Amino acid sequence: MSSEKLNGDTAGKKFFPSITTFDVSTKKHQSIAADLDGTLLITRSSFPYFMLVAIEAGSLLRGLALLLCFPLIAIAYIFVSEALAIEMLIFISFAGLKIRDIELVSRAVLPRFYASVVRAESYKVFEKCKRKVVVTANPTVMIEPFVKDFLGGDKVLGTEIEVNPKSKRATGFVKKPGVLVGEWKRLAIMKEFGDESPGIGIGDRESDHDFMSMCKEGYMVHPDKSATPLPTDLLKSRIIFHDGRLVQLPTPFNALITYLWLPFGFLLSLIRVYFNLPLPERIVRHTYGMLGIKLVIRGNPPPPPSPGTPGNLYVCNHRTALDPIIIAIALRRKVSCVTYSVSKLSRFLSPIPAVALTRDREADAARIRSLLQKGDLVVCPEGTTCREPFLLRFSALFAELSDRIVPVAMNTQQNMFHGTTVRGVKFWDPYFYFMNPRPTYEVTFLDRLPDEMTCKAGGKSSIEVANHVQKVLGAVLGFECTQLTRKDKYMLLGGNDGKVESMYSKK
Repeated sequence: MSSEKLNGDTAGKKFFPSITTFDVSTKKHQSIAADLDGTLLITRSSFPYFMLVAIEAGSLLRGLALLLCFPLIAIAYIFVSEALAIEMLIFISFAGLKIRDIELVSRAVLPRFYASVVRAESYKVFEKCKRKVVVTANPTVMIEPFVKDFLGGDKVLGTEIEVNPKSKRATGFVKKPGVLVGEWKRLAIMKEFGDESPGIGIGDRESDHDFMSMCKEGYMVHPDKSATPLPTDLLKSRIIFHDGRLVQLPTPFNALITYLWLPFGFLLSLIRVYFNLPLPERIVRHTYGMLGIKLVIRGNPPPPPSPGTPGNLYVCNHRTALDPIIIAIALRRKVSCVTYSVSKLSRFLSPIPAVALTRDREADAARIRSLLQKGDLVVCPEGTTCREPFLLRFSALFAELSDRIVPVAMNTQQNMFHGTTVRGVKFWDPYFYFMNPRPTYEVTFLDRLPDEMTCKAGGKSSIEVANHVQKVLGAVLGFECTQLTRKDKYMLLGGNDGKVESMYSKK
């Protein structure tokens, strides 16, 4: 159902001017009621966001079922009603899913995609008002975290889904009065505001006219292919952490391409992993290019340590679980690495020695010192990966154990799948990374820290050294340094502290 600009008051409908005529510099209103899809967001279809819930809270098979049903949903939307189409989307995407999983996806996955398509002119009007209410046909559970945390909304009036009280799973149906469209939006606004009408109402389609008519002023947000997305740094919160496997918004076309690529991509990832697994690192550096993996190496990799001298401690930011392996390939020799929450199977399959730490500071320090006596060692002091251009707080333990510290800047480029996860199975992380058609890994070796910037020779505190290394890596990568930690990330995205035992006990 396309948006229509009604001419005059014919057919009993009120005329609404375009949102572009609103003068944000002079008008100040107490309240606003705004639609979401096509109004506050540039995207007019909610299908991609239901697809994300189906895949991330459900499975790839559920996502495929939703994709196959898309023609029927489109027919229902165009020829029957918007409400029926939304009911179909909810049933296929939600039925049988744990409500907790839906809530986690709404908090950890959807905001990044919503944030990238916020419509600038609509947000400027929305942000100008004191009381901000979003009224939408989408399920409240899907959009509430984004609206409140990133748009600064006070209330979400959306479709409420049914949840089985015993199993805590969505039934796939909606609570009365049903999908919030047309007249139901108007009634929801009346119930929320009482006798005081909203100052402004904005929507993008004819079904929004009912609630816009009861507002003191109404504005239409017309479809515009050249509409400008709001820079994400102007939102109320920044996107630092997010989860989910898909890099691109799964529109029907993108979803179709992804599913067509999946069998070929999975086979390609197996070849990329197991063909290179037994090969020496100096050979893998060349076979990567043959298999479509772009490896960019900058700086001067240090030579191996002389016999009888301790190894170098390579300190890198953490982009994926492959970081230590990529550093070994760039060095053309094996190096050891230390890990926390990685399974025994993953450590067993690792082409380089991977030693598990215990989170006991003294025991871990002794283990790292022992490994350094044997050769080079890679550590990732952030303790977890970060996809966005930010560096998490560096643990200072590494600075106490060696003065031979070599900072290494890591970066990746993935255009289809993310090679990291919080809620998913970490064993599959490398396979998803190698399923990308043309993945890129960038490694930049920096100069070894001068003696005056180390703990033993320079008298610096371990925290000073850790902060200095973080700052140096941030400057090279163009990333912002933060004091956020592994625990912050996992509590936000997964509802746990990130330890293996905690993650699996939640499931």
